Amino acid sequence: MANDLYDVTIIGSGPAGLSASIYTSRARLRTVLFENYSPAPQAILTDIIENYPGFPDGIKGYDLIGKMKKQSEKFGTEINAAFVKEIKPEISGNRKIFHLITENKIYDSLAVIIAAGSKFKELGVEGEDRLASQGISYCAICDGALFKNKDIVVVGGGDSALQETLFLAKFAKKITLLHRRERLRAAKILQEKIFAEPKIEFLPESVIEKISGKNKVESVKINNIKTGVKTELPCDGVFIFIGWTPNTEFVKGFINMDAAGYIITGTDMNTSVEGIFACGDCRVTPLKQIVTACGDGAIAAYSAQQYIDKIKGTEYK
Repeated sequence: MANDLYDVTIIGSGPAGLSASIYTSRARLRTVLFENYSPAPQAILTDIIENYPGFPDGIKGYDLIGKMKKQSEKFGTEINAAFVKEIKPEISGNRKIFHLITENKIYDSLAVIIAAGSKFKELGVEGEDRLASQGISYCAICDGALFKNKDIVVVGGGDSALQETLFLAKFAKKITLLHRRERLRAAKILQEKIFAEPKIEFLPESVIEKISGKNKVESVKINNIKTGVKTELPCDGVFIFIGWTPNTEFVKGFINMDAAGYIITGTDMNTSVEGIFACGDCRVTPLKQIVTACGDGAIAAYSAQQYIDKIKGTEYK
């Protein structure tokens, strides 16, 4: 017995995946979106998003994603919590069918849009694994309130790191911000806010070599990579925001990727496998922002629609 057939399956429920689903569902393509990826989409973990058009006072990431999800469901998207473990193509008649294998069921689809996003990157230093969830965190909005009136260390220098640091300043007594470079690379407006906050001390050209503590974080060993001077800094917590790793392991060896695991696409979001498209933070892109992810999703949906119309023989000529 054949599995139920969808026109499009979308993997990932961040801004890219939800935007794609809005477009495919409005095109009246039967669409299912799989949202069970961990951690949650980066956008949903952001306290206040200030640079998304249309919200001059900013909007909470959770609220923005909620609005996108509601809009997608309004147009008919089926949202499923299943986790896609593998994609297998099969030629059936004159069509290629993609089998999406989950824990309990196989879903069939004419086209696939991968919008699986990315997960936090670890420092890889001594003590990080042992003290995980014992004072080490990769999500300020998740754990910030646990560090009220505490001394914490933040590692990172990009937009996400500074946004998270500003959120943590609502709770912490003191924040030491470490960055391995001489200067921060985040947007200037974020840097201005960081340097204007008296709770925050910036230590450039500095890295953590070790995180110490018996049952919880108690201190970090800091190395100034310019001078070679090493110091022990007492602290109650360490927040790490040094980048992300794409959630693309499930298609490794199947779709062309770069050395870091990001999916290589064309301008129409096509991948090396015809009928599979990728968008958002899981693909090679010079800018990882919500607004660009949404644009990616719209393009991927349009390209998937054209592909499906062609194989169905319903393309507009």
